[in-house]
Amino acid sequence: MAKKQILTIPDPLLRKVSEPVIAFNAELKNLMDDMLETMYAAPGIGLAAVQVGILKRIIVIDLAKEGEKKTPLFIVNPKITSKSKELISYEEGCLSIPNQFAEVKRSSSCKLNFLDYDGKEKELSADGLLATCIQHEIDHLNGILFIDHLSKLKKDLILKKTKKQKKEIDRVIV
Repeated sequence: MAKKQILTIPDPLLRKVSEPVIAFNAELKNLMDDMLETMYAAPGIGLAAVQVGILKRIIVIDLAKEGEKKTPLFIVNPKITSKSKELISYEEGCLSIPNQFAEVKRSSSCKLNFLDYDGKEKELSADGLLATCIQHEIDHLNGILFIDHLSKLKKDLILKKTKKQKKEIDRVIV
């Protein structure tokens, strides 16, 4: 397994729509393993393939807290089949928008069909944090970031802060 670099805004790839996975093979499994390792190292609870520069409809998720048994979820070609009308709010962050967080309202539960690590068809009903994480990651597959769910003012503020952080990182003191 190999840790991959996570793309950050304003990388234009993050705004592209990902393509469905057609073939399940060793290369795909290696990619999913690498994505999982990258997510754990970041650390995060979800990662979409586009965030590591691969425009494929692949997501890895693990909500296990530090010290808990890891329970990775591999989601390929997800399709949400239903969402609740009831909304919940979580403070979301994103590995592609480092150190920025905001309250986002999403459906409190959802159902989805997907293919697992081995290409087997699965159905999942999710609620709470898992439902939020799934919706956040599927947004990535569609070129949508969590900041797109915010008001223009909040979104602009986060973009401005991110740009400033990037400049500070890019500075070299000799």
